Amino acid sequence: MGLWSTRLAEAAEQRRADGGWRQRPTLSDVAPFTDFAGNDYLGLADDPRLAEAQAEAARRLGAGAKASHLVSGHLEIHERLERRLAELTGRPRALLFSTGYMANLGVLQALCDRHTRVFQDRLNHASLIDGARLAGAPSRRFHHRDLDDLERLLARTPGESPTLVVSDGVFSMDGDVAEVGELAATARRHGAWLMIDDAHGLGVLGEVGDGCVGRAHDRREVPVLVGTLGKALGSAGAFVAGDEALIDHLIQFARPYVYTTAQPPGVAAATLAALDVLAREPERRARLHERIVAFRREAARLGLPLADSRTPIQPLVLGDNARVMRWAQRLARAGLRVGAIRAPTVPQGEARLRITLSAAHDDDALDALLEGLAACQREEDR
Repeated sequence: MGLWSTRLAEAAEQRRADGGWRQRPTLSDVAPFTDFAGNDYLGLADDPRLAEAQAEAARRLGAGAKASHLVSGHLEIHERLERRLAELTGRPRALLFSTGYMANLGVLQALCDRHTRVFQDRLNHASLIDGARLAGAPSRRFHHRDLDDLERLLARTPGESPTLVVSDGVFSMDGDVAEVGELAATARRHGAWLMIDDAHGLGVLGEVGDGCVGRAHDRREVPVLVGTLGKALGSAGAFVAGDEALIDHLIQFARPYVYTTAQPPGVAAATLAALDVLAREPERRARLHERIVAFRREAARLGLPLADSRTPIQPLVLGDNARVMRWAQRLARAGLRVGAIRAPTVPQGEARLRITLSAAHDDDALDALLEGLAACQREEDR
């Protein structure tokens, strides 16, 4: 045990020295706080309609699915949810996964091997990077949202190699949006497929909350579309949407799908309820975008260095790890929860507060956040 103990201790010591030691906040259900750290963009996670749908399905169908989808765990409610997700995104079919991380691992592992060339945006989510590694696929990373750099890399790729271009839709740490149409055109010129992970766009962007891809870009432009259900839709899990051949291939070859117990039926029911709300209450999306505009206007008045984002993800880049933690702790004492993001999640020197906005935030919540940020500024100026 000595060698392993030493190895773990050295890793912990280095992480602490770098100022990147991670801790899990255990949030009390009695101590009130306002959440500006989560991804509940439409305020659905606490919606009683979702909770009741989940409880009713659990009472009727059980707390768990009991087996994988390919054994005896694929229930009619899963099938119904897959049809609704396919309809929302304008695809022939969709396939449920238990988490977004698993969906990305499954797609890349099933589609790619050492003969596949994968080109990824430099700021893609870790699950996309890890998926290519799992597949053993040579992976090149192009400069963030830089189509010219992607074009140069693709031009050097042997024509006989199967090629996949991969990008986040909304980038989770910066809040900016991929140029999906231009990515699709670039990929098409080089005979490549395009995969978009629209985890943070689904429910927020698009005419009907179908995301930054959805119905605006069909399956010929974006053959592989990934979305998650635990952000704007307020439940849990993920899906991949595409044509018949893609979904059949994933069912056969995506190991994270084949060897995982199916999603609990109550979770599927909660997601179906969320899709009903998404369709019937477009005012939630309108209110969310009003919150974004109001927050950015007042933050600019205070001189806060926000990144250029028009999505609910509003990064306040402070640079220094210690400074980020001071601001986050001061806000926490005021009952305001924000994300304190440091390397290696973001590059060194780009530590930030990741502030996320929700349709559930009222004027008082926004005022409290802005006052808390102004107080952090004043404290540093002393």
